[in-house]
Amino acid sequence: MLLIVGRIIRPHGIRGEVVAELRTDDPQDRFVPGTVFTTDPVARGPLTLEYARQHTTAGKARLLLALEEVNDRDTADSLRGVFLGVEVEDLPEIDDPDEFHDHQLVGLAVMVDGEKIGEVSRVIHGPAHDQLVVRRPGTHDALVPFVASIVPEVDVAGGKVVVTPPGGLFDL
Repeated sequence: MLLIVGRIIRPHGIRGEVVAELRTDDPQDRFVPGTVFTTDPVARGPLTLEYARQHTTAGKARLLLALEEVNDRDTADSLRGVFLGVEVEDLPEIDDPDEFHDHQLVGLAVMVDGEKIGEVSRVIHGPAHDQLVVRRPGTHDALVPFVASIVPEVDVAGGKVVVTPPGGLFDL
């Protein structure tokens, strides 16, 4: 299974560097020279990281990547929107019991007051907080803010997440 750790936004300069949007809270471990990224779409890779460096413009910090397979701006531009991933099997175990990889959450039953109302179909990473997309049979999907006050319990081994929704969260 593939874990997405970044997305190429655009080229930077004329030598083939690209600006990357991070999808990981562990960039120092994910963006190590020599790392081979599986890409989505697959036809655009694999891509091997030559180096990564921080770049700040107008007060905004970005990660710039040099990829061994990319030597000019045109090639870098052709990678806009490409997702960079690593295989889940290659990841170290997470020590913090309050942290999860997306693939660990997908498929978990969503429980409200002891009743299953659906299951997690994916995780959306937003600027303020993450959201769980809850697939609910016979009705619309719901977006649940993945914050402790609304999702107080995640039991990966037990196959469930407990949700204490505010009024109206699951209404149209």
